[in-house]
Amino acid sequence: MSAASAIALIDYGAGNLTSVRKALAALGADVLVPAQPADLADARGVIVPGVGHFGATARLQGAWTDAILARVGEGRPLLGICLGMQWLYESSDEAPDVPGLGLFSGNCYKLRADAVKVPHVGWNDLHIDHPSSILDGVADRSQVYFTHSYVAPATNDTAATTDHGARFAAVVQRGHVAGVQFHPEKSGEVGLQILRNFLAMAG
Repeated sequence: MSAASAIALIDYGAGNLTSVRKALAALGADVLVPAQPADLADARGVIVPGVGHFGATARLQGAWTDAILARVGEGRPLLGICLGMQWLYESSDEAPDVPGLGLFSGNCYKLRADAVKVPHVGWNDLHIDHPSSILDGVADRSQVYFTHSYVAPATNDTAATTDHGARFAAVVQRGHVAGVQFHPEKSGEVGLQILRNFLAMAG
């Protein structure tokens, strides 16, 4: 397999790599798990998955961040999934001393548990706010699968929101950078469509 034909799936010890890799393989995509930042050089797209604590993203500081930002600067698409989406923001209350990638403005925060159960686990619907290529073919109020306690704020970059006690960003996109708070690899046909859309962005 040529790295130039592959989607790079970043392993920083907090990812749901196996399930994401299986979903991409089902769509016919070649997947590369790079061993070092230099391996990203020829990838046609980058996915940062993740479950768990924001502090785990500290392992991406330095050379990994530089390599990912270099690919974004070259116009190659980037997708963050769950914790990987939160990392696209500036920071998170979950680990205040660990900086995010900063491609989207704002700070991630914990869902309030006074009226709803936290963590937010299970199926919930997407309220599509405006068209975006990552959501091509996805209908408003489509159901997707979440498992998380922290969320990103809804801003001008938010393509879809979800309500769980309060409204939060479920899908964000600016140009060729996108993030989804839910797990597309666990969200049936809707999730596969979102991954198809990312592969289309990657050319």
